[in-house]
Amino acid sequence: MASSSAPVPSVPSDPSGGPARVVVLVSGSGTNLQALLDAIAEQGSEAYGVEIVAVGADRDGITGLQRAESARIPTFVRRVKDYDSRADWDAALTDATAAYEPDLVVSAGFMKILGKEFLARFGGRTVNTHPALLPSFPGAHGVRDALAYGAKVTGCTVHFVDDGVDTGPIIAQRVVEVRDEDDESALHERIKDVERSLLVEVVGRLARHGYRIEGRKVRIS
Repeated sequence: MASSSAPVPSVPSDPSGGPARVVVLVSGSGTNLQALLDAIAEQGSEAYGVEIVAVGADRDGITGLQRAESARIPTFVRRVKDYDSRADWDAALTDATAAYEPDLVVSAGFMKILGKEFLARFGGRTVNTHPALLPSFPGAHGVRDALAYGAKVTGCTVHFVDDGVDTGPIIAQRVVEVRDEDDESALHERIKDVERSLLVEVVGRLARHGYRIEGRKVRIS
């Protein structure tokens, strides 16, 4: 699990073996996925340190899958409604992801909670973003909750996924000022801009340099 106190081996485990293999999970428009694709296109897989080997989704017909197909990246879809239980879906998602042998998994706007089997296989290797400065304002309405609380600053967090709700070890954060005229939509759009650049930076650093998780501390080599 990502919250374990045991150190997690560096990723990639063999830095001389080429870019880290990354599976990206999406549920919608895939703008975070596109940011990663753009970084690879601009820098090259070797320099950036990442090869996106597959894109998975929990629904059909979304723009995120179209982005992957345009980039000639394999895709897979595992819909919750196609399985008898959430555990069966989680097992199917785990198997589909594992088939691509990823070093890292990036949850890029993936709107489903990852279950026990997935985290048993990919805990400590699954990266997520959240539109608030965790541990403040976890959950589905982080932007709305920050505004309602009267926070003067909020931001975004990139963290590893564990079995809680936005409770995994924090990798990096950036601050976004809350303006007097902000509504939820305006603030969220500014956070998304910062979130995309931070995700690109973090995934590249993890892939190129490797990391260890020691308790709640993420140590990038």
